Parts: sequence; structure tokens; C-alpha cells
Amino acid sequence: MMTLSEREVRMSKREQIKNFGIFPYAQKFDKKTQIWALIEKYWAELTSDSSPFRDIDQIISLSDKSIFTAGRLMLFRSHGKLSFGKLMDETGEIQLMFHRDNCGIISADEIVLKNLWEWEQEISAYKFIEKFVDVWDFLGVKWELFYTHKWELTIFVEEFKLLSKAIQPLGDKFHGIAGQETAYRQRYLDMIFNRPVLERMKLRSKFLKVIRDFYDQKWFIELETPVLGNSASGAAAAPFVTHHNDFDLDMYLRISPETSLKKATVGMLEKVFEVAKDFRNEGSDPSHIQEFTMIEHYAAYRNHEDNMQFTEEMFEYIFAQIPQLSKTVSVVDKEWTVRQVDFQTPWQRIDYVQQIKKDSGIDVSLYSSADEQKLRADILEAGHHRVGIEQQGTATMIDYLYKKVTRPQIIGPAFIVNYPKTMQPLARVSDQNSQIVEQRQLLINGRECIKAYSELVDPVQQQANFDEQAKAVAQWDEEATKWDDDFVKAMEYGMPCQSGRWMWIDRIFALLLSDGQPINIRDVVLFPLMKPEVKYTRDEENGEE
Repeated sequence: MMTLSEREVRMSKREQIKNFGIFPYAQKFDKKTQIWALIEKYWAELTSDSSPFRDIDQIISLSDKSIFTAGRLMLFRSHGKLSFGKLMDETGEIQLMFHRDNCGIISADEIVLKNLWEWEQEISAYKFIEKFVDVWDFLGVKWELFYTHKWELTIFVEEFKLLSKAIQPLGDKFHGIAGQETAYRQRYLDMIFNRPVLERMKLRSKFLKVIRDFYDQKWFIELETPVLGNSASGAAAAPFVTHHNDFDLDMYLRISPETSLKKATVGMLEKVFEVAKDFRNEGSDPSHIQEFTMIEHYAAYRNHEDNMQFTEEMFEYIFAQIPQLSKTVSVVDKEWTVRQVDFQTPWQRIDYVQQIKKDSGIDVSLYSSADEQKLRADILEAGHHRVGIEQQGTATMIDYLYKKVTRPQIIGPAFIVNYPKTMQPLARVSDQNSQIVEQRQLLINGRECIKAYSELVDPVQQQANFDEQAKAVAQWDEEATKWDDDFVKAMEYGMPCQSGRWMWIDRIFALLLSDGQPINIRDVVLFPLMKPEVKYTRDEENGEE
């Protein structure tokens, strides 16, 4: 005799439920209260001078339907005329109790039924929940609260409604899901089994809301700019390419919303920001992911010094508004060394050029785009070889030298200042030093978390910088910044002096939650991109075509 799988059993129950006239996927339920609110409210009342709860005998005899809540059934045990379950929603869990003689099921037309009929078969509502409702189904319940003799807050259920039938078994609540890869692929299961993961995703939402509130208080407006574009400019990174069928044209997923936001300042919007999904076709590791979230802003009439102050004020505001986050965080570096990061302001300032010179002996401010052969030779002579260096332009080689010798040593939070001009074709050259651009970068435990600039608004110089970068692109440096003719045209109409800032949300949030443990950036992303699971047909497994 063939044994049915649990999914097949649940599918069979689904059809039987429909035969009883109960639709297993409800249109709605009037959920009035979250479970945590029930627990919080009634615990406060219980500890007051007078208890709000009646004796269990009174509850059974009086139908005071005061509780309307809903969630997923997590546990269910039947004990003769009584059954107990656990109901879980976004906020918590609470015990349910069903009584054989005081149980009704709510039909689709909101009629409470004590008994159901399927052809000649009659079944009670109590027996229905025993036979046809499974763990992981969604239920809506009504009636009132009491405490058991073991002082467990419990909903005595006189009426229930099946809201959604789960046909895929989730597994054992006590053992959860197996493997981190499963947690990433099926985050919805991860959140069901692991309450801290659910709370982390809710905290991320609050983190973004607090940042938006801060921008609002500073009189910024939030914009939405294109994800698809004709150019991949905005940063030095390899882009994703896609094809626009209607235009019959290859296009790029944005690396950054920078050029679009800056074009908005030409149109008289002075303080703008965007919570942006960006895409960079680069390698993956615990601190890098190809699709990520950045908050980027531009403020007219400000410079990079203003942005450093703005950043410190923002973090003071974040810590004040989110007490779950600590100003002192234990973080783990790539060598598994635990370091203490103290976010107390003001933060350290480190000179980019001088620090690289100290760490490697190379003064990177002396190299222009035309000096790439000399820079390559000097880097190799200093013993800092990297695969692919033969095809890299000056800016890319300087960046990798910095990441090799300087960045890993910085705990921070620290602002890295005074970058060489060749590194940032969109940044403004310093008035005091023509070889330096006005850029600031925030490092936390060797991780780049924020970049800020005094923006270049001279269209002639911008075009010249793009032309220089085009030479690197022609030599197959896929991370060189791409040109953007439409952006230069917008600048020619007049762009106000301004400062811009990028903030990597995923990376910063992961660092703030690390608490002495190595944390992967995917741990703070709701549904991180994963390779598809390889599935083989039976013929393929047998080596047949």
C-alpha cells in the first residue's frame, strides 16, 4: 500500500474541507488585536489590584466574544474534550483552548456552525479542527482570555475561522530549518522558526524610517530616479547589462542614482535624496552583494565638510531613536579579530594620500591617468601584485592598493579625506591642491560605509574627466567610470555648487547588529539573490537523455 506524503495528505484535506462547504482560503478576517498587545494589556491588568479574568466555568457558560485575533497555528494537541494550540502572529505567541461542547466554525458567509455536513456524513466543528486543521494553517479566533492553573495566558476559543490552509509542511518547530543557505533561499521559513530574524527585518524597516525622518527634519525631499539607463556612470564599478526590446537597445542597471539626482538640482530642487536599489556586477563576499540598498543625497550650496557634520548628526539621531542599537559595537574583521567600534562623535579624520604613502611608500597623488605604466611598475616593485593588474587603469590600481595596505587597518568610525584627482571624475578638485579632490569616506572596521563629496559642477572639466576614463574603458578596465553625455548636457545649463553623499544601508546595518559575531550582509537582506537550485529529472539521474 502506497504511503501518501504529508503534502498529499494536506491536499486531500483541502478537498474534503471544500466538500463541507468551508472555503479554505478566506477573503478576510476582522483582526482587532495583535497578540503582543493582548499579552501586554492583560498582564498589566492581572498585576493590578483586581484581576480582569473570570473563572473558567463562567467563561464556558457566558459568551462574551471580546477577542478577535488571527495568526498561524504553531502547535496542536487534543486531550479528549479539550484541545490546546499555539497561535503565532508577527508580534508573538499565545495559547488557544478549544472545548468540545463550546466550539463553532465560522463559514464564508460569517455563519457560526456547530456541525457540518458532507453528503450523509455529519461532523462537529470541534472534530473538524481535530481532523482537518493542521499545524501551520492560519486561523482567526474569537472569544476571551483566561489564565490556566499554570498561569499561562490563554484564549478560550468558542468560534474559529480557517483563513488559509498550508499544504506544504514546514517541518518541526523545535528543530527549525537546516542550513544557512536554506535560510537565505526561504527567508519566510527562517522568520517563522527564528523570532530574532523576524525582529531583525522589522528593525531594518524602522532603521530606514528613522533615516527618512531625519532627512525630512533637514528639509530634504525624497525622489525616485530611473533604474534603467543608457549609461552606467555614477561610480567605478562593473555594470549589469540588459536589453530593451522595444528600443532594441542594450541598457544598464544603475550603479548609482548620482547623475539623475544631480540633474534634479539643475531643475531647482536644492536638497534631494533617494533610497535606491543599485546593482554592481562584482564578486560576492560577506560584505558585498550585487543588488544592494543605498541612500544617496545631494544638497546645493554645501561642501564635503558639511556632509561630515551631517553624517555625525544623523548617527546621533539614529541611536537616540532606536534604543536597540548601541553606540559601542563589537565587530569581527576578516582575520576573525574582535574590535570595539565606538560611535561617539566626533569621529577620526585620516588623510588618504598620506596614509597610503605611510603604508606602502607610494605617493598616489603623483600619478595621472597617463602614468599607469609607472604606477603599475611601482606597485609590483613594492610587492603588491593583484590578478588583472595588467588591464587596470590608474584609478583602479590606486583603489586596490588602498584596499590592500590601508583600509584593513582602520577600525573607525573614521573619515578618509583628500583623495587623488584621478580617483573620482565626478568630484570637485580642491582649491588648495589641484591633485586632490574634495571627497570624504566613512570607514567602520575596514568597511566602506559612506562616501561624501564636494561635487564637480563644471561641465567642461566633467567632459574632460569622462574622456580620460574612456581610455581606461577602451583598455578593458570594466570598473572604470563610464561617460554620460546627457549628464554633461544638463550641467551646461548650470548646476549649483553642492555636496553629495552615498550611504550603504545593508553594510552599515549589518555592522551595527554584529555584536561580536561575524555577520554576512545577506543576514540583513530580506530575500538575497541566490543561484537557482539544480534539479535533475529521473532520466538525468540515470544518465539518460
